[in-house]
Order: sequence, then C-alpha cells, then structure tokens
Amino acid sequence: MSIWESLRTAWQSIFANKMRSSLTMLGIVIGVCAVGLLVALGQGFQTSMTKTWT
Repeated sequence: MSIWESLRTAWQSIFANKMRSSLTMLGIVIGVCAVGLLVALGQGFQTSMTKTWT
C-alpha cells in the first residue's frame, strides 16, 4: 500500500466519522492545553519560590 493510498483512506475515514473525529481532535486539544498549563504553572511556582527564598 502506497503512502498516497494510505492518506486517501485516512481522509475518507475522517469524513465518514465526523463526530468521532471531532471529539478526538477536541480531546487532543484539551490535553495539550492542560499539559501546557501545568508546565506554565510549575515554572511560575518555581520562579516565585526561587525569588522568595533568595
């Protein structure tokens, strides 16, 4: 199976299952935002504690 055939099959399945694809993308976006938020909070807390104790 060529890469173009695989991409065509994937594209067709995305459009055949629009609701499932949308919910999957929403879950990925929420997950990435949550990880980014936790990293930012951790770095902010670490910076705050470093400034407080030095």
